[in-house]
Amino acid sequence: MRRTVPLVITLIVGTVLIVAEFVPHKPFGNLGDKFSMYFDIIAVFAFILGGGNLVRVHITKISRKKADWPFSAVTLAGFALVLAAGLFKIGNPGGIRGDVAVVGSLFNDLYIFIFTPLQASMFALLAFYVGSASYRAFRAKTVEATILLVAAFVILLGRTPFGLWLTGGFTGSWEFLQVPNLANWIMDVPNLAGQRAIMIGIALGVISMSLRIILGVERTYLGQDND
Repeated sequence: MRRTVPLVITLIVGTVLIVAEFVPHKPFGNLGDKFSMYFDIIAVFAFILGGGNLVRVHITKISRKKADWPFSAVTLAGFALVLAAGLFKIGNPGGIRGDVAVVGSLFNDLYIFIFTPLQASMFALLAFYVGSASYRAFRAKTVEATILLVAAFVILLGRTPFGLWLTGGFTGSWEFLQVPNLANWIMDVPNLAGQRAIMIGIALGVISMSLRIILGVERTYLGQDND
C-alpha cells in the first residue's frame, strides 16, 4: 500500500499533464500552471530538508573533528549569515516586505561583494584545470583527436585579438579564412549540429524515462523494494 499510493498519484498527475499539453481547453487548459504552483510548494519543503541535511552533515563533521572540519565551520557560518539576511531582510530599505535582493540590503551586498568574486575566482582557477585536461585529452593519437585538437585551437585563437591580427590579411573572397570567421563557422555549423543531435537524444531519453515512471516500471525513486 505504501508503494501503490505514490504509483497511482504519479500515474494520474503524469497522464493529466501530458493531456494538458495537447488539449488546451477546460478542464486541462491551465492545469500546467496550477501544478507548477504545487511543485513550487513541494520545492520549498525540499529546500528545508536540504538545509537541515547540510547542517546535520557539517555539525557531525565538526563534532568528530574530521579532516578539513574548519571548512565545515565556515560553511555553516556563511549559511546562517545568508539565511538570516534573506529571512529577516537585514538592512533592507523596504523593511521586512521589501525585495530580498534590493540594492543596499545585506543579502545583496553578500551576493555582490562576496559570492560574485568567489565565483569569478573559482572559474578562473578552473581555466587552468581545463587547460591541463585539454592537453591530456587532445593528444593527436587518432584522426578524431586531431580534428578535435585543431577545432579547439581555432576556436580559442578566434576568441582573441591575436587571431584576427594573425589572419587579418585575408580579405575579399578569402575572408572566410580569418580565424574568427572559422571559429564562428565551427560553432554555428558542426558544433550546432552536434548539439542538436545531443538534445534530440536527451529528449528521447527524458520521454522514455518519463513513461517508465508514469507506468510504474521505474520505481527507484520509491527506495528499496522490500514489500
